[in-house]
Amino acid sequence: MLLPIMQVGESVLRHRAEPLTMEEIRSPRLEELIEHMKETMREAPGVGLAAPQIGLPLQLAVIEDREDLLKDVSPEKLAETERAPVPFHVIINPRITLGDERVEFFEGCLSVPKFGALVSRARHVTVDCQNERGEAVRIEASGWYSRILQHEIDHLNGCLYIDRMSTRTFMTVDNFAKYWKSRSIADLLEALEDERC
Repeated sequence: MLLPIMQVGESVLRHRAEPLTMEEIRSPRLEELIEHMKETMREAPGVGLAAPQIGLPLQLAVIEDREDLLKDVSPEKLAETERAPVPFHVIINPRITLGDERVEFFEGCLSVPKFGALVSRARHVTVDCQNERGEAVRIEASGWYSRILQHEIDHLNGCLYIDRMSTRTFMTVDNFAKYWKSRSIADLLEALEDERC
């Protein structure tokens, strides 16, 4: 079952989500919810979906960067963004530790459709969380996977990428594809820093 995705302006996107108890994690209701979230994320299509994005203030997100989403990305861009397939998994009640090195890349969101911007994120993160069985999991991630985790965990804390973006790089995804997709991040930053408002 596909779920409606909340759009920017909905209150649930701007508040910290509630942690789940072990009883809630192991319930059939949560198992069903995760399956619906997976279907909704894949249909969108997206690489992650947090519970607040479907109107539920829960510390829960699903993540998957499928091979078919990478087929139209050049090998150079995959290398630059350190992007590779990530199998489907669930994070519950996550705690994140950010590495020191930061990188900027273009980012979008299913709750702010048709737009994107450059966002500075930690290149490496460590996430301690629970999986859908309530087991403790530690995730070490770099590159694009690290970015996905940070983006989804931001959702669980009431934060959107637009709160972290470089505002002069905010644009439609159509214009990004038209003018910047094949160019480097350095080119984009250089072109947009010449004039300030």
